[in-house]
Amino acid sequence: WLAVCPPQMELEALRSIYEGDLCFRELSPVSFQYRIGESDDPKAFLIEVSWPETYPQTAPVISMDAFFNNTISSAIKRSILDKLMVEVEANLGTAMTYTLFEYAKDNKELFMENQPVNTVTSVSNSNVIGTPDVPASKKKDKKEQLSKTQKRKLADKT
Repeated sequence: WLAVCPPQMELEALRSIYEGDLCFRELSPVSFQYRIGESDDPKAFLIEVSWPETYPQTAPVISMDAFFNNTISSAIKRSILDKLMVEVEANLGTAMTYTLFEYAKDNKELFMENQPVNTVTSVSNSNVIGTPDVPASKKKDKKEQLSKTQKRKLADKT
């Protein structure tokens, strides 16, 4: 029945299917987000599907512009969107939001296979690890220098 249901029925179906699913978010009655993967997964991503007035006869608007996706390269986003659009074409005229979310979940590894994991994080971590060493070595140098009082005592001894 999902194949021929109007958007109102699809909306109710989505609400019942994804009830309690923390990955699903209804932004409005015609706009939905779904997180593919756990939030701590470096290869997780968020897709947003919005229904135009003429949906499902026309394609839904699929976006990956969410801040959650800011670490994903634009080439990977483009690739995911292109693959989702192939699914859209195959399902035009039918309720497809659930199909798109499930397709993305099933193909997550394939979609993200060329996405580098934690490249930015590892670089910044090494910088953070390296940076404190510089002031620490300067402090050691300062500690080795003698104070005026120590210098006077040393001068008096000699």
